[in-house]
Amino acid sequence: MDSTAILVQVPATGQEASPQETNPRPIQTAKSPVDKTLSGASDLLKLLPTGTVLAFQALAPSFTNHGMCHTANRYLVLALIGACVVSCVLLSFTDSLVGRDGKLYYGMATFWGFWPFNFAGAAAERDATFRDLARFRLTALDFVHAVFSAVVFLAVAVADASIQSCLFPDCGVDIRELLVNLPLGASFLSSVVFMIFPTTRKSIGYTDMTPHSHSQ
Repeated sequence: MDSTAILVQVPATGQEASPQETNPRPIQTAKSPVDKTLSGASDLLKLLPTGTVLAFQALAPSFTNHGMCHTANRYLVLALIGACVVSCVLLSFTDSLVGRDGKLYYGMATFWGFWPFNFAGAAAERDATFRDLARFRLTALDFVHAVFSAVVFLAVAVADASIQSCLFPDCGVDIRELLVNLPLGASFLSSVVFMIFPTTRKSIGYTDMTPHSHSQ
């Protein structure tokens, strides 16, 4: 026999591979703190006005200098967060409806009814266009949703890595762990509140923008 010959071992026809070879067991890895933060933040975004969230996400990297903050950057970040919180609160009081003329009107709920932004008619024309605007007046539930919208946005803001590096540069392990898990807790609490006490507002910038009609 030639010493340079190569022996090739062919498995028998009836021989089957072991289950470990054919179906390898998937490797399960635990979620990292970053994955937990992003998952919680993505759920929270559904409870916030889209325009406010997009404005924050667009301006935060520049205002924080990508996490390398100076004193001026911290003031800019605090101003940005404050403006977005005010926006979330005010937009919680907005509403929309279709008038008798078939046009869509956006406005703000007040203690007396509904104040449409895009209607400039006289009082007689208002009465002819709208009916029973008093049913759109502010209630205690609107303030509950406004407060929780502000809480949700603050949780989203502090979950941002650049915001954490800018506002909490020297925080310890305990504070860092709190910031990582804060969006998850805020998401759960706010979701429970919004589910138990749902709002009928068709607020500007939110996901549900189907306006009210006078038949509702």
